Amino acid sequence: MLKDFMDRRKKQEEVKEQNRLPPGQSLTQKFPVLHYGPIPPFNPATWNFKISGLVEEPITWTWEEFNKLPRRNVEMDIHCVTRWSKFDTQWEGVHLKDLLDQGIIKLKPNAHFCVQHCEYAFTVNLDVQSMLDQNFMFATHFDGKPLDAEHGYPLRGVIGAIPGRHAPSDRYLWKGGKWLRGLEFTEADRPGFWEQAGYSMTAGIWEEERFSRRGW
Repeated sequence: MLKDFMDRRKKQEEVKEQNRLPPGQSLTQKFPVLHYGPIPPFNPATWNFKISGLVEEPITWTWEEFNKLPRRNVEMDIHCVTRWSKFDTQWEGVHLKDLLDQGIIKLKPNAHFCVQHCEYAFTVNLDVQSMLDQNFMFATHFDGKPLDAEHGYPLRGVIGAIPGRHAPSDRYLWKGGKWLRGLEFTEADRPGFWEQAGYSMTAGIWEEERFSRRGW
């Protein structure tokens, strides 16, 4: 127990010296589970993923079709608004920029924001520019294995920070929705579930944009 504590403290000092620890955060070696509501069931025969809103053509993919989309691997640090941070995490999945670059999805010019639609009508808002950066993806795998159910299996949005840089797109982890089922592209920003409850619309980690109202 003492060794684990000392190892965690040493690692935290390392990432702090590397300027990778955002203000108000502390390192965890675990992967805490936080979500609202129950874990939804998954049936690959009926699951689908919908692209809607300001796109040239709406799309619906089956689970089999989704898994044939171009994939990439990303290493990033993830930071939860509840003040824990996990470093050097490994993710695999689909990246929006790859889909746009290959013409698989075609956005209209006024598509500036996106609503991530998840199971049980849960929603998350995020600007498209941040979704195009390398620190956001639609993940199916974590640490070389399919996502655990409590972490969003079979598909979740994930956003964090690329080690060694600070970017305007660095966001708290809640800006990637678990159990993702679709994307709706919009012209104006629209608050998601947690944003309607008072959380920040932008959620920048380096500015500690945790809540939208003072005093929280």
